[in-house]
Amino acid sequence: MMKMLPFFQNGPIGMCNGSEGCIGANKQLENPLTSVAKQIPACPEPSGDEIWSRDQEKMSERPEGAYRASRASSIVSNGSCTSAGDSPEKGKKGIKEIFTNAFKKMKKIKTPSVKKIMDLLEEQKFCEATQHLIMLQKSLSSKSEEGLSTSQQDVESVYEVLNYKVFSILKDSILLAKTNPELLQQAVEALKEQEKEDQNYTSENPPDQNMPFRPRKWKELWMAAVKESVETRMKDTSHTPRTENLSAVGQNLLHMGKTMKEDLTVVVKYIKQLYPPEFNVFSIYAELYHNCFASQTKKSAESHLEDKDIYLLLSWVHNFYPKDMRKDHVLAEELEKVQLGSLLPSSLSKELEKKYLDKEEATIKNLLSRCLDKEIQRWKDEEEPEKFNGHFQSELLGIIVIQSIYSGQKRAKDISTAVGEELSHRLWKELPAFLKSYKDAFEDFKEKSKKHRYYKPILIASVNNCWNFRDYTEKNVSEKDDNRASILSTLSDIENSGFDVLLQQLFVQLKPIYKKFTENKWDSSNEIMNEIIKTTSKHISDFKTLKDPFYHAIIEKVHAHLVKAYIVRLLKRKVSLKGTAQQQNLAQHISKNAADLEAFCTSNGSQATWLNSALPKLAEIIRLQDLGAIKIEVATLATTYPDIRKRHLEAFLYIKANLSRSELKSILGYLADSTATLLPKAPLFSDINVS
Repeated sequence: MMKMLPFFQNGPIGMCNGSEGCIGANKQLENPLTSVAKQIPACPEPSGDEIWSRDQEKMSERPEGAYRASRASSIVSNGSCTSAGDSPEKGKKGIKEIFTNAFKKMKKIKTPSVKKIMDLLEEQKFCEATQHLIMLQKSLSSKSEEGLSTSQQDVESVYEVLNYKVFSILKDSILLAKTNPELLQQAVEALKEQEKEDQNYTSENPPDQNMPFRPRKWKELWMAAVKESVETRMKDTSHTPRTENLSAVGQNLLHMGKTMKEDLTVVVKYIKQLYPPEFNVFSIYAELYHNCFASQTKKSAESHLEDKDIYLLLSWVHNFYPKDMRKDHVLAEELEKVQLGSLLPSSLSKELEKKYLDKEEATIKNLLSRCLDKEIQRWKDEEEPEKFNGHFQSELLGIIVIQSIYSGQKRAKDISTAVGEELSHRLWKELPAFLKSYKDAFEDFKEKSKKHRYYKPILIASVNNCWNFRDYTEKNVSEKDDNRASILSTLSDIENSGFDVLLQQLFVQLKPIYKKFTENKWDSSNEIMNEIIKTTSKHISDFKTLKDPFYHAIIEKVHAHLVKAYIVRLLKRKVSLKGTAQQQNLAQHISKNAADLEAFCTSNGSQATWLNSALPKLAEIIRLQDLGAIKIEVATLATTYPDIRKRHLEAFLYIKANLSRSELKSILGYLADSTATLLPKAPLFSDINVS
């Protein structure tokens, strides 16, 4: 009896054709098939399969039996393999008998042949081949090999071919899932058949029974194949286009992240549904990709990294990896079930974060110092500050420093909220120190460079620079942070110091003009006020180069000074009027001066409306003659300006020489009662000394 059947046509092993057949081994499968090939005779006897083929040829020669049998393997919903053929045309009487005879011949061949299985493998019908191979294995197990045409060695050799073909396909699942899903499905069905047979064997046999061919543990082999595939794809960076200016570490991170996301998406959409739930396909793939990614990331973290690579790596650990993977809704839903961990151990991640924060803090601190040095050098070089929208400003301090701080904070926040908060906290400590250095340099310039060609523009630019720092601090530093108060306090010092210098010359020019009120007995008050307004108007034209918030602030200071200087002249005890007509005439002059002053300040942008009622109320006290009415007006004045004191009112009432001592005491006592518990909202009288 023949030892083996002829098989393989155009496959891994060449098939014998009649008496002239010979064996040709496929190079890729040469080793797995050696044991099978050696047992194939050159001229075998016809087998049952060959008889079936010849019967088919004879049938095709008969007109009444014009029927070509075709068999195609298909996978049904329950995972089993079936054969489907074309329906035969209706023939003449006797064709049924021919089919019956042929089927009887086939029924005699109960055990599948090696040739048949190898033909199925060649046709890539792995599910059907697997089922036949399992059947052949069972047949060998139930009978003695003596007298059989197939041996256990033959079966194992075919298993090697099946194994090689199936797992070669499964290793390429990611590529084949879209390009050749039918082939992948055949391989998966073969795997499922083997796993099912392992489970059947385990349930039917005691655990300690030793069988060399079962269980075959194809599920474990599948997991190993998937792992090998994942590692190969994650390490092969050739398929990810190079990104300009990206280091090798960065390129590798980009490749692994891109590959993992794209491949897991293929698993979700095309591969997962090919397997039964107990395989946990997505979980297996996701964990293998994660482990590979984490392993490579850990190696990179433990090596010597450039500063930019530390930032990139931390960005992947905290931001890109946990967030970008979940941008796709379907992928995010699956990843939630797996709950992958971090790419780095916590201790290693903290170590890298500290390195990054230390370096970033030092870099920004050094940048701030260099910016200040350059600004001071520009002052020494007598360069006029640049104008932006009509306002003097130093681009170096007003823009670059703030932008550097902001960019540093944003980069850190892009890594993670915690890292961003830590760097911000560090930089908020550096900013007060920088501003104090800036303030010292400004004070030094202010005192030593009064003859500087661009002295006033530099002062204005320095004040304007404070706005960027102030605005950014108020918007970004918490009110509970001690650094906020320190920063704003230093900025106010710089601003007020600049204002004082800018206003000093004006106030010096106005002082002798205000003295004229006393010398002229207030008779020419309108002319004096016109001179004050003209002098002030000429001086404040330069203030237009201040930014709007500072312009309004300095105009308010001018407004307050003009009102206070006027009040000072009224409190000098230089005018004492006993006549009612004289007092009413003076009140009328004061009211007119107050109206002109208010109009001038308002037209130039003063928003200090709280100052507008001071002089009119004083004028009203001078005009009134009724003691009760005077007390009411004093009470109103004290309510509006609670920082007025008895010494101020007593000096002012010197003008009303017709008041008796008792009346004066009554008025002053009323003021004390009405202002005892009130605090001033804005200083006016508290800044006025009474001689």
